[in-house]
Amino acid sequence: MTLHDTTIAPDPGAQSRSLPTPLRILALLALLWVFLFAIALMGTAFKVFGKDFSEALITTTTNPVIGLMIGLLATSIIQSSSGTTSIVVGLVAADALTVSGAIPIIMGANMGTTVTNTIVAMGSMNRRTEFRRAFAGATMHDFFNLLTIIVLFPLEMSTHYLERTATWLSSHLVGAQSLEYHSPVKAIVKPATKALDHLLTDGLGLSGSINGIVMLIFSLVCLFGALTLLTKLMRSVVVRRAEGAFNKNIANNGILGMILGLMVTVLVQSSSITTSLLVPLIGAGIIPLEGAFAVTLGANLGTTVTALLASLAGNNAAVTVALVHLLFNISGILIFYPFKPLRMIPLRLARMLAMRTSRNRWFALYYMMGLFFVLPLIFVLISRALGSAS
Repeated sequence: MTLHDTTIAPDPGAQSRSLPTPLRILALLALLWVFLFAIALMGTAFKVFGKDFSEALITTTTNPVIGLMIGLLATSIIQSSSGTTSIVVGLVAADALTVSGAIPIIMGANMGTTVTNTIVAMGSMNRRTEFRRAFAGATMHDFFNLLTIIVLFPLEMSTHYLERTATWLSSHLVGAQSLEYHSPVKAIVKPATKALDHLLTDGLGLSGSINGIVMLIFSLVCLFGALTLLTKLMRSVVVRRAEGAFNKNIANNGILGMILGLMVTVLVQSSSITTSLLVPLIGAGIIPLEGAFAVTLGANLGTTVTALLASLAGNNAAVTVALVHLLFNISGILIFYPFKPLRMIPLRLARMLAMRTSRNRWFALYYMMGLFFVLPLIFVLISRALGSAS
């Protein structure tokens, strides 16, 4: 690098630091709204052209391994483990799917919901160091879920402990008072997503699939644009004292981090929102990976608690499926989190993958498409081919 290069290189945070603090906070809130709007719009776009396909996939599963892959693929397509769980609950309640058949799908759904984190992390691809941290923050969730599946899937297939425990608990909970709660985040961004959907369908006359593609492209533009500015502003708004206090309280107190993740997720009714908000904070160096991991595990629990509370007034099938999801995540936490050597495995794997990806940043796209879409789709197609041949 020449002297001329160093003298003219712009400071990426200079412009944001030149703004008065109140304006920086307002700009941060505005960018946060755009970020949340983009995630909500992206979910709406995927549902437009993916929900019927996902439901058709789920209704045809019989093999547990294929059920696992279908849960992963279906949730990756509609970007909502709650959406997949709702479909599964409906099918179980209608006797179109057994609880045993539903459990692998729930495990796969738990994995598939993390695809949103990877998409968010890719918003930092043009900033190598930030991207490495953000990608590690996104994929630690993948590795935790993958390791939990590796341990619990064969255990469940041989002992059916999740099914038996959930069935026993549901027999004592069915008929209890359910809780209906409206997410404030959805209330803030839903009018804008509905207005855009109405404009595209009624105003411009776009068909369902074309409408979904346009919304997806627009959501990605908003997401990556908001992320670029968010990380710059967060560095200037989050002062060192607040950053240090946050790191001390969260990084060194895993239980507190889990409680925070659980409460935020129950409040916003989406683990994807909670974990996606963590990714740019990790990328900006504001939250350490270890502290964010505890918050992520709490978010995993939060999304299952919300579904469970909503299902309590339903039938045994609805409550049993919701309890399986809860017990699966609790079991994973109890296996991996209390013991530091085990707790560090998903973090080390995430850091290794992030280091590899930072050297070839397009590898992030290959990873996301391969793990969440291509691999499960190959399994499903092979299963269909074998089924047709027999």
